Amino acid sequence: MNANSRELLKRLQPLAALALIMVALSLMRPEIFLTIGNLRNILLQISVNVCLSIGMTLVILTGGIDLSVGSILAFAGAVAAGLLKDGLTLTFFGVALQFTPFGAIVAGLIVGFALGWFNGIVITRLKVPPFIATLGMLAIARGLTMLWTDGHPITNLGPVFGFIGMGIWLGVPMPVWISVALVLLFYVVSRNTTLGRYIYAVGGNEKATAYSGVNINRVKLWTYALGGLLAAVAGLIITARLDTADPKVGNGYELDSIAAVVIGGTSLSGGRGSIFLTVIGCLIIGVLNNGLSVLNVPAYWQLVIKGLVLVAAVAADRIGAKEN
Repeated sequence: MNANSRELLKRLQPLAALALIMVALSLMRPEIFLTIGNLRNILLQISVNVCLSIGMTLVILTGGIDLSVGSILAFAGAVAAGLLKDGLTLTFFGVALQFTPFGAIVAGLIVGFALGWFNGIVITRLKVPPFIATLGMLAIARGLTMLWTDGHPITNLGPVFGFIGMGIWLGVPMPVWISVALVLLFYVVSRNTTLGRYIYAVGGNEKATAYSGVNINRVKLWTYALGGLLAAVAGLIITARLDTADPKVGNGYELDSIAAVVIGGTSLSGGRGSIFLTVIGCLIIGVLNNGLSVLNVPAYWQLVIKGLVLVAAVAADRIGAKEN
């Protein structure tokens, strides 16, 4: 088998795995799994993970990792909800600001972008390894969320804000529309822009890319900033969907995000992967979560199974890298 055939087979593996899981679940519980309502529910459930995983794909393509996405999600959602509900009082200036839903959304996006940018600064300027830098941000953002909310949920955010999480357009939930739009946008960014080409180049061979004149630090900085921005989008969606900014939301979301990216075929070494294949990975995780629930598998066992799937995907990636 030549190299092109092996590469094609590797790309088709996530799709084949998704088809196999869906067939198995359809045979076991067809009266539940195959219903339109359940399939629509799966798409709705994965919309948040799709947003997170797009950013995670970009980061991993550079050879990095981001463990802070769940905490950034929570803080961005909490900031948007707090500003919308209570506004912002600037005591020093004697000014009280009130926010429209649009203004609160923009503020949440800015928060996510800023925290992602800070990750990038720590990694590129201070030379802290991505694992440690983003692990630190995981704690920082979670702590900021607790400080902002005093540890209490912020509720009753109104129907205008809620539309991005609970609205329906052409029979399809708004979170699904948002995630589809982001997939298309960032597929174009990753494949047809200078930044996208540099992201692949940095992950493929960082030293060679630096020698060719590319500003490696700038590429990484923008990549982590975009990861934070996309985590904020996910935070806004889930906050609007629940009509609540829960300070505990987002715990463990980085596991599903990393799993989706790796299962989709993106190499943890960087330089190889695809946004569309990450979507397949998100579908596999979503279908697996849904199927385990349909089969009444206890929640703790679901975590065990997802962990095993992640380990298997990473092992397959390592084996594939050795063969190449």
